[in-house]
Amino acid sequence: MDLLLIGAGHSHLGVLRRWARGRRPKGRLGLVNAVPQAWYAGMLPGLLAGRYEPQDCRIELEPLCRAAGVELIVGEVEALQAGTRELQLADGRQVQADWLSLNVGAGRLAPPQQGEGMQVLSAKPFAAFLDGWQRWRQAPEPLAILGGGPAGVELALALAGQVPALSLFCAGPLLEGRSAGLRLRALGALRRSGVWVREYCPVSGIDGQFLLSAGEPVWQGSRLLLASEAAAPSWLAQSGLVCDAGGFVQVGATLQSLSHPQIFASGDCAALPGVSRSAVQALRQAPVLSHNLRAVLAGRALHHYRPQRQNLLLLASGDGGALLGWHGWSADGRFYGYWRERLDRRFMRRHALVG
Repeated sequence: MDLLLIGAGHSHLGVLRRWARGRRPKGRLGLVNAVPQAWYAGMLPGLLAGRYEPQDCRIELEPLCRAAGVELIVGEVEALQAGTRELQLADGRQVQADWLSLNVGAGRLAPPQQGEGMQVLSAKPFAAFLDGWQRWRQAPEPLAILGGGPAGVELALALAGQVPALSLFCAGPLLEGRSAGLRLRALGALRRSGVWVREYCPVSGIDGQFLLSAGEPVWQGSRLLLASEAAAPSWLAQSGLVCDAGGFVQVGATLQSLSHPQIFASGDCAALPGVSRSAVQALRQAPVLSHNLRAVLAGRALHHYRPQRQNLLLLASGDGGALLGWHGWSADGRFYGYWRERLDRRFMRRHALVG
């Protein structure tokens, strides 16, 4: 195979959409993904809050791949040999290509756990999370969420009315790095929803049914939802690719691996200086990645990805509204929820192609 896309993350969805509209490179192209659908992260809070149905939030890959002239290979990656660009799938199949592009996302870091009293569910990958949440919601219990970033805030606001009690634990301040106004609006929304917010309370471990911070119990229960720091797939660090301390693939401005230039990486699985891990960054990398993948197959010059310093942030508030943050300015209300919904639905319309 000439080029193999690995993972149906936001960057690769953007690549496929562009190829389906006539910008496809020549050659045999493929996409490997663990499941035949791609879930859109932006609509997950609305799905949990009951505003969307599951079919509203996922993209069927077969029609999109067919329109883009890409072979869809459904299988879970178990290992990668970077030197030969060969994939080992969980079912025993092996796939090899001249060029690879990784957009496999990331999981969530979990505290070390002793005992079996705590059920731990990660917010990613989404398909596994939704299966676990469906089981939990059949018999609601008090819930703790670990992670005070945008994902943790949105999950807490979406789930607050569906469990007897909900606690949100932050290692530092809520929405660290965001404006004071946005933080205050988020704290107010969480308080009104009945969420108990614990700032500056890093969870260092799990002992039975207790969450520990600095060795002391800070919460007791049996269900923990992870919206914490990203955790790279373990097979990336074992592949031979140069990775950072967290196991994320180190790339340059062209989104090529620093150690294996025939392998590209984008989105959450990539480590690029000055670029945060978010759906917004993955979406913005798609045009550069699409151009560069076409360029390497045609022997043309590559483009550089230049991230914006300021990103618009719209956090779903669970009630149809949203919290907005932009350049230190903040606001909230139904209008911003309507704006957020329009952006999410536009994304789905652009990628839900019928081949």
